[in-house]
Amino acid sequence: MKNLLKYMKGYVKESIIAPLFKMLEASFELIVPVVTARVVDVGIKNADKSYIWRQCIVLVILGIIGLLCAITAQYFAAKAAFGFGTNLRADLYKHINSLSYTELDTVGTPTLVTRITSDVNQMQTGVNLFLRLFLRSPFIVIGSVIMAMTISLKLSVIFLISVPMIGLVIFLIVKFTMPIYKKVQNMLDRVVLLTRENYEGARVVRAFRRQESEKEEFARTNDHLKKTQFKAGRISALMNPATYALANLAIIVILLAGGRQVDTGNLTQGEVIALVNYMNQALLALIVLANLVITVSRAWASAIRINEVFAVEPSMTAPEKRMEDSKKCCEPEDAVVFDHVTFTFAKAQAPSLSDIHFTAKKGQTIGVIGGTGSGKSTLVNLIPRFYDATKGRVLVDGVLVGEYPFEQLRGKTGIVPQRSVLFRGTIRENMQWGKADATDDEIWKALTIAQAADFVREKGNGLDEPVATRGGNFSGGQRQRLCIARALVKDPKVLILDDSSSALDFATDAALRSAIKKGTEGMTTFIVSQRAATVKGSDLILVLDDGKMAGIGTHEELLKDCEVYREICESQFSKEEVTGL
Repeated sequence: MKNLLKYMKGYVKESIIAPLFKMLEASFELIVPVVTARVVDVGIKNADKSYIWRQCIVLVILGIIGLLCAITAQYFAAKAAFGFGTNLRADLYKHINSLSYTELDTVGTPTLVTRITSDVNQMQTGVNLFLRLFLRSPFIVIGSVIMAMTISLKLSVIFLISVPMIGLVIFLIVKFTMPIYKKVQNMLDRVVLLTRENYEGARVVRAFRRQESEKEEFARTNDHLKKTQFKAGRISALMNPATYALANLAIIVILLAGGRQVDTGNLTQGEVIALVNYMNQALLALIVLANLVITVSRAWASAIRINEVFAVEPSMTAPEKRMEDSKKCCEPEDAVVFDHVTFTFAKAQAPSLSDIHFTAKKGQTIGVIGGTGSGKSTLVNLIPRFYDATKGRVLVDGVLVGEYPFEQLRGKTGIVPQRSVLFRGTIRENMQWGKADATDDEIWKALTIAQAADFVREKGNGLDEPVATRGGNFSGGQRQRLCIARALVKDPKVLILDDSSSALDFATDAALRSAIKKGTEGMTTFIVSQRAATVKGSDLILVLDDGKMAGIGTHEELLKDCEVYREICESQFSKEEVTGL
């Protein structure tokens, strides 16, 4: 929690004013029973209506002043709490974005979503209540006891016995409920995971008619969460009956003992009423304090979870200063160099890539082919430095990828991932992700190369056509072509197409490859595919098999010398077609 106090910076004034005004409110509240006692002992006893009205006006004034103090305290507490939450959420989001794919894979998206939403909200609520009540509630309790002692030392013993007993009951209830509330926060991760999986995989769920089973699994998880919350709720529900029972017993004792004191003339009727009011004030303050402890404890648990995310340090760092061309350590024509690269995923038992060694020249088209799980995507992910090589070196434009600032390195590369991702907005806005100031002419040129211009023109709004969340209003092939166009708009030096034409027919795929080759002169292109027809026209083809290089060369060379490549071709074409390739 201490590590997160820095997010209160800028709200020190509010953090002081809020509790101070709450204490002022409490001070006026403690005066009310004294005024009430005077009304009974003087006004009612002497039938002095004018005195009663004057004291009533005093009570109204105390109430109004207390209300103004409460509103002021609430305003400043809320301002500080929301400022704290905003600062914390922004920094947490920034930290998450600084993590590499390795950390994101390890921590998990559902956990990160829960911690940046639910956990931050818990902390924000905790800060709000803490600023409002951490001084007020103890002040009321202690003040009630002191005021009772000023009225009657003998009867104040009842306060000294009952208040600790009520406090003990509250402490025990809080002690038993806190571990349960911590479990609830962890269980929310599971609910978020199921929700996210079902949202993203809705088509698959429906295709396999798994709606009912998924509903049942979600219901089980949700019911488990509900039962856990009910368990905590049942224990917490004991608080009011138990505390009120003790308080009412104390009030009965006060009335009995106070009645005797009134008979002997040691106390007045108004003072007995004041003592009862002080007992009620102490009780309510203790209950509020208990709720504060529960809320702050839940916020504390959330703080631990948030600190766990902050404790995850990015495994990849990059210099801030832009890399100069003078640092180049390869031939001027070398666009991408893999120098005996080996890569192993975190917590994996075996490397995903082993001793990969090749050079891609500027303007070349590099095909990467292999079976499922052979490491094709992993290989191209090392170029923009989504992961760091475990061994060996990866160089882009003659410079080690680790010596580039991320912005500069990824500015040199245009990436079209396996999964086509579009963002809600318009086609123009999505195209400008790569180049914020891209003109319409530049966008149309990229769309034309990507074979997307025709269907965009057919849309009624052209570049202003709305794009639904995740591009849901476009077909799979259209999304892929729009993603390719988005990468081309930035005119990168290295273009990576990671199985980005899988949803295209062969004719469109062929036209796309031809257009990219003609329209991107000087650009080095990596084409990752499981289709031999897609990569066969490449200047250089890398054949991967279980993370190792099974062959490298042109299509004709590999047909002769690489058994793995020949088997891939034979599985996709007839013998006559393979012979004629």
